[in-house]
Parts: sequence; structure tokens; C-alpha cells
Amino acid sequence: MADYAAGTGKQYHIQCGEGDVGRYVILTGDPGRVSKIAENLENAVPVASNREYVTYTGTLNGERVSVTSTGIGGPSASIALEELVKCGADTFIRVGTCGGIELDVMGGDVVIANAAVRMEGTTKEYAPIEYPAVADFNVVSALAESAAKLGYRHHIGVCQSKDSFYGQHNPELMPVYYELENKWEAWKRMGCLASEMENAALFIAGSFLRVRVGSVLLALANQEREKLNMENKQFHDTTRVIETAVEAIRILIEHDK
Repeated sequence: MADYAAGTGKQYHIQCGEGDVGRYVILTGDPGRVSKIAENLENAVPVASNREYVTYTGTLNGERVSVTSTGIGGPSASIALEELVKCGADTFIRVGTCGGIELDVMGGDVVIANAAVRMEGTTKEYAPIEYPAVADFNVVSALAESAAKLGYRHHIGVCQSKDSFYGQHNPELMPVYYELENKWEAWKRMGCLASEMENAALFIAGSFLRVRVGSVLLALANQEREKLNMENKQFHDTTRVIETAVEAIRILIEHDK
């Protein structure tokens, strides 16, 4: 492969090199959320900023930990993962948001994904569709322990990963409305907890790269509850999922020791 970084020793997209990031990385879609997450680390400093990728590195429990933004969707998320692994990272927790599908997933709930529906395009360039997108068991366990310790109402299960935000929220306007609506009904019948846009790509790329990947999401609201005229409060403060991820990293660090 050509060296697009022109010999700088930095990864082309994230602009980080060996020694810039820790073994443990918190991933988040929004670049503006990186500094907020980094406040939970000790002595965190900005390392790089390029395109949608912003990285800070600090420490937790004496171990170097980084926070990197990935932008929206599977393609940019998988690029971040690939390049962070090349920089030496091997344990990742995605902190993001989702929309509830199961009726008991309400705005403000914490959703821990143990697997993802591959209704997106990125993973098709990694693995056949028969191969499942699953999170690392130890990361899922750490997230579950963390959420319980912090007292946050949480759910563990399968999330749907998609490529089109508006295909979910306005499927009837799309030329392939029939496919979107029928598959959405299937996800509901299968007990899918929520919908988001990055988990499948991260889980599949992580399996290929032999690294640990997990995901914790804030449920913003639930459109299925809205359709049934049930209470459907919106919740946008990501503090609880950030805290859940940071505590899970602490748990993993102690377990790894």
C-alpha cells in the first residue's frame, strides 16, 4: 500500500503515530464530544485533529487512554479503528447515541450492544454477510458491570446498524420504502433494542483485526413508543454513557493487570 502520509510516520486520516495513543481508546462520533470525554482522564492533551478525527490522550489508573472521534457512519469509523490499531491500540469502547426500537427502551436509558444487525455497506468489504457482528465479551461484561455500579437503567442486546438516518425516520419517502419498512418490522419481531450507525462496522473490523471492541449508547428517544402514543421523552445529555465507558475502561485495566 502506498504511504499517503509521505514518510511522516503518522496514519493518513487520524494523523497519529506510534506512541501517540494508549492501548485503550474511547471512540465517539462527534468531534465536539472528545474534549468532554477527555475531561474524565488525567492530564489529557490534544494529540491530533484532521477531518472528522480528533484525538486526545491522557491516563486512567496509570495506563494511557485515548479518545478519538470517528464522524458518522461505518466507513469513517472503520478507518479510525484500522489506523488506531496500527498505532498500538487494542481495546475500544464506542460512546454514542441511538434510537430505541424495543418499547422498554426509553429516552435516557443506557444501551449496551452485544451484537449488531449488518444493515450497512462497510462490513460487506470485510466479511461475508453470514459472519456475525459481535462485541467482545469482556468489554460487554465491563460495560454491564459499570452501568450497574453507577446505577443507570440499562439494556444489553442487539442493535441495528444502518447507513441512512432518514431511511429510518422517513422510510415511506424512499424509493425502496417497501424493503426498509419490511426489514424494520423484522428487527422489531427479533427484539432488536435500538438503531444506530457504527456498531456493525466496528465489531466486524475488530473481529478481523483481533482487537476488543464494545459499544455503549444513550437512547435519545423511541419512535415506536411515539407511534403508539406512549410516553416518549427525549434525552440528549451523554454524561451517563461517558461515565459508563470511563468506568468500564477502569474495570478492564484492573482485569488486564
